[in-house]
Amino acid sequence: MDSEILFILILFGAFLAVSLFFYFVPIGLWISALAAGVNVGIFTLVGMRLRRVNPSQIVLPLVKANKAGLDVNVNQLEAHYLAGGDVNRVVDALIAAERASIPLSFERSAAIDLAGRDVLEAVQMSVNPKVIETPIISAVAKNGIELKVRARVTVRANIDRLVGGAGESTIIARVGEGIVTTVGSSEQHTDVLENPDHISRTVLSKGLDAGTAFEILSIDIADVDVGRNIGAQLLTDQAEADKNIAQARAEERRAMAVAQEQEMRAYTQEMQAKVVEAQAEVPKALSEALREGHMGVMDYYNMNNIMADTKMRESLSGISEEK
Repeated sequence: MDSEILFILILFGAFLAVSLFFYFVPIGLWISALAAGVNVGIFTLVGMRLRRVNPSQIVLPLVKANKAGLDVNVNQLEAHYLAGGDVNRVVDALIAAERASIPLSFERSAAIDLAGRDVLEAVQMSVNPKVIETPIISAVAKNGIELKVRARVTVRANIDRLVGGAGESTIIARVGEGIVTTVGSSEQHTDVLENPDHISRTVLSKGLDAGTAFEILSIDIADVDVGRNIGAQLLTDQAEADKNIAQARAEERRAMAVAQEQEMRAYTQEMQAKVVEAQAEVPKALSEALREGHMGVMDYYNMNNIMADTKMRESLSGISEEK
């Protein structure tokens, strides 16, 4: 019984040892490299395992590069892998650049990949330019008519400026700014409609690809639509605002006039009250004069006769004026 348990433990230990051996020593990968004519030492593969590098991520791209005739070694690929780069994509980009006769070194390709850009896509874009379509850009000519412009920008990747160069959003923003400036400098919107390629030539001459990761090959105006009459709308809004201001000022003057009229009416009533008050003092004065002997009875009657005669003359004068 003890011998059987010992035999099982020996088998298990042997199996574990063989598994660890083939894990740290990828014999199959080493044989594939030798068959492809790539000289990768067995101890180099073991060292990759110890450095926590997946040997297949290094050996297979190395075989691919060797078959393509690229001068790439194991240390370069392993260093790029440890830096967090995509070794397979870098090798594919180098092969594509080699076939397209585009000068691209491994260091440049690795730097582009570590910068977060797709180096393979950049090489493909250098061979096959990409078309970027801008959103609808609203611009207003000098006569106040709005134009809605949509453009297509053909760009080619600039390998030398991929690290640190601006992206597609910058290209779109600069093209939009150029379109707005060009349309805004046109006297009539019909000038733009008659000759839309003037926008392309003017915008393209501004060197909009400076500092970007692309080279602008052409700018084509895809569509131009006539929008609102912004100038007329602004004039209408200004006239409406002026009218409201004038109405407010007129209402202010009317309110002041009404207030002044009310003040004059109150002042008139006050004056009339003073007249009535003064007239009420006359009988008192006459009575006082009669009582103190300053005026006789005959003087009073004569005064009444004079007042009656004056009223009669005033009435007769009023009748003659009516005739």
